[in-house]
Parts: sequence; C-alpha cells; structure tokens
Amino acid sequence: MAESLRLDKWLWFARFFKTRGLAQKAIEDGLVTVGGRTVGKVAQAVKIGDVVCFPAGRRFRQVRVVVLGTRRGPAAEAQGLYADEVFVEQPL
Repeated sequence: MAESLRLDKWLWFARFFKTRGLAQKAIEDGLVTVGGRTVGKVAQAVKIGDVVCFPAGRRFRQVRVVVLGTRRGPAAEAQGLYADEVFVEQPL
C-alpha cells in the first residue's frame, strides 16, 4: 500500500465531498489545512496521522487520517478512513 495519497482523492474517498472537483475547489480556495498549514495544491500528499481541517456546512471539521484507502466505497467503509477530532464552531 502507498505511504501517501493525494489530498483531493482522500477527501473524496472519505466521502467528505461528492466529487473530486468539489474537493479540489475547496483546496484551491484555501479552505483546507493539513497539519495546521493551508494547502494550495490539490496534489498535496496526506499520510496516516495527518490532521485535516475542511469546511463542513457552516462549520469546519477536523479529522485525523487513519487509513489512506484505495477506492470510494460505501459510507461504512469511508468512516474507517478517519477519526473525528473536533468541529470548529467558527462560521465560514
């Protein structure tokens, strides 16, 4: 298994975005951070243990990468890719 995965693919595999295009747009708009740093490139690599923060509705969601994944599977499989850290209550 690979040691890292493109951020846009991981967000899509984990079912946080309906399409990779939407994940890419959020990244390009500067709304996604990895390890507390704003990500500017959709091809940014994520690895197990990274903390990813991104918009979820009117709040931000922060999760820890647990598994990289190999496909966009059903919701139950996708939930195994991450561990919830916190919801940030600041509005977008």
